[in-house]
Amino acid sequence: MSRNNFGDIRVFVEVARRGGFRAAAEHLHQAPASVSETVQRFEDRLGVRLFERSTRSVALTPIGEQFYAKSLSAVVELEEAVSDLDDQKDEITGTLRLTAPYSAGPFFLDDLVARYAAEYPAVNVELIYDDKKIDLLTSGIDAAIRSTTLLGPDTHAVAVGPELAMTIVASHDYLKRKGSLDHPRDILDHDAICYAFGMGGQHAPWGFDGPEGAYTMQPEPRIVANDMRSLLHYAQQGLGLAYVYREIALPYVEENSVVEVLSDHLSKLPRYSLNYRSKRNMTRRLRAFVDMAKSTAATH
Repeated sequence: MSRNNFGDIRVFVEVARRGGFRAAAEHLHQAPASVSETVQRFEDRLGVRLFERSTRSVALTPIGEQFYAKSLSAVVELEEAVSDLDDQKDEITGTLRLTAPYSAGPFFLDDLVARYAAEYPAVNVELIYDDKKIDLLTSGIDAAIRSTTLLGPDTHAVAVGPELAMTIVASHDYLKRKGSLDHPRDILDHDAICYAFGMGGQHAPWGFDGPEGAYTMQPEPRIVANDMRSLLHYAQQGLGLAYVYREIALPYVEENSVVEVLSDHLSKLPRYSLNYRSKRNMTRRLRAFVDMAKSTAATH
């Protein structure tokens, strides 16, 4: 394969996995027009159309999808090989790309990233707060912090951060109107304010401890949101019960704008999961972050 062919394949792969010429150009530090011309030239040389283009979107053709599936892993391995060469240097350098849900920041991740950046000043850190499902192979992300483990081929995970205490809160006015709760099953007769993952298709279950161990219930939601401070606001307004992190709710409890219920029945959520790809080609910057995250988790 000629050097030009490899360069063209890498540009093609970036456009495909980032969903457009502009996003690929930003990643490659090239002009969008240059990326578009490279793909066009590559298509002309191959004699096939790899992308369908419109003014609003770029999509792989069927033959483009086949070529992408076969070329992606090779490009990723070459990128990792280059990173591995960089890692032979004495100083840990490069860019560490992370993604995590918003909730992880105030609990432990913001402090962890700050400590990591201070200890490894030659490493740039890109942290995107998002709880959507992610493919570690195609996304360009080094590690994903999630509330559950991302199971996938050649994927590893370690527990990080603290265990998370939960609480159910409601306003005094709401409880006066709707009545008190004596048992977790009572939530099914109340208005629920629920946390939603991603675009709202999946709601976080409410976790409890019982005589036979931990279990969950899923009340029918009246309001759904993907930010816990919004859930607390709705609870303050007397719109229902909100199941949220206790640390976030405490200031509202202390100012008496909401009251906690069923506290003796609630279970803690497990630690977050730090998910990353194969240890075989792990960069030194990611290894340093994983080791720091594990040591921090051990202190909680």
